[in-house]
Amino acid sequence: MNKEKEMTAPIVSVGADTEQSSQNLTNNSLTDFDSDFKGSDDDFYREMQRRMAPDYLETVSMSTLYDTDFEGQEPLIDGLIYQGAYLLAGSPKVGKSFLMAQLAYQVSTGLPLWGYKVRKTGVLYFALEDNYARLQRRLFRMFGAEAAENLYFATHCKTTSSGLEDQIRSFMREHPNTGLIIIDTLKRVREVGGADFSYSSDYDIVARLKTVADSYKVTMVIVHHTRKLEADDKFDMIAGTNGLLGAADGGFVLSKEKRTSNAAVLDVTGRDQEDQRLHLNKNPETLVWELESVETGLWQEPPDPFLESIAAFLSSVGERWEGTASELCCLLHLDCKPNVLSLRLSVGSARLLRDHDIHYKASRNHGGRKISLWKEMELDSVSKGDDRDGLLVGSGEA
Repeated sequence: MNKEKEMTAPIVSVGADTEQSSQNLTNNSLTDFDSDFKGSDDDFYREMQRRMAPDYLETVSMSTLYDTDFEGQEPLIDGLIYQGAYLLAGSPKVGKSFLMAQLAYQVSTGLPLWGYKVRKTGVLYFALEDNYARLQRRLFRMFGAEAAENLYFATHCKTTSSGLEDQIRSFMREHPNTGLIIIDTLKRVREVGGADFSYSSDYDIVARLKTVADSYKVTMVIVHHTRKLEADDKFDMIAGTNGLLGAADGGFVLSKEKRTSNAAVLDVTGRDQEDQRLHLNKNPETLVWELESVETGLWQEPPDPFLESIAAFLSSVGERWEGTASELCCLLHLDCKPNVLSLRLSVGSARLLRDHDIHYKASRNHGGRKISLWKEMELDSVSKGDDRDGLLVGSGEA
């Protein structure tokens, strides 16, 4: 999918929930004032005044929520990592940076990681505990002479309080196809001195970085350390308070039973994925982490007959279809109301894109609500000058 221009309007992240909602960050809120407002000028003025009042509370009705179409988002690595902010924690020298280098390389080249499907995209890696000479030696030993052109490294940057967000935004303007940002480590970008590492401050530092990730629809992995004390729940070993993981969309903990061993365990958790435990082994020659086994297999959703019927229908009529929900109900011979069909398409849009490469968009015009369905390949005909939103909006309109 072409993403040649920067996306400047943040959206709710894949993993956002009520505690972590970024709704207040969006330019296109569900409760934005309706431009097609049919009331009088006085009614319009009163409504605007109501919304500008200091005590105004923005709410969304269930009917409005059901009538809103959210853009489907592809996972970065199927079943393992999605858009949003993740923590990767482990003890010092356990191999976190090698794992991050491997993640960065696999994503930048689009090569599968341990059998998991990878979406190829640009990568920005803040290797803040390394230097370029060490990075060169490490990468050559791990991956040989085949370099990835869309993998960028920085060994110095500002802190979150002194301009890191501006540096990331500047990079994204120059490299809008970036889909993964790695910060290694959190300590290096956190403001120095005077910080009370309370739940509130821990939550705030990750939430600020998550806001940047959400605003560009990218994945951000933030490397951190674990404490020395063991715990039954590996995620309780993350140094600091629960605010760090609480603000993130997911987390990884890399641990070893013996420091001298090449064997390690990677525990995975997240808001929109099943918990997993992967047994890894570091290749002593290449230093690449290899998958030995998975305790909890990759959970897969059961087949969805409705989405499969949509895919079969689009294949039968070509690579694109536009019309009303009522027309689509008739063509599919479905005994359901048009608004129910639209809701099922909206809820299943992410899976429709992931499993069938079909984009879905609903729009309104003077004739009513229109549905657009089109295949991924149609985006190839869109000029590279379009931005991320423009690709979807432009392709979804008649």
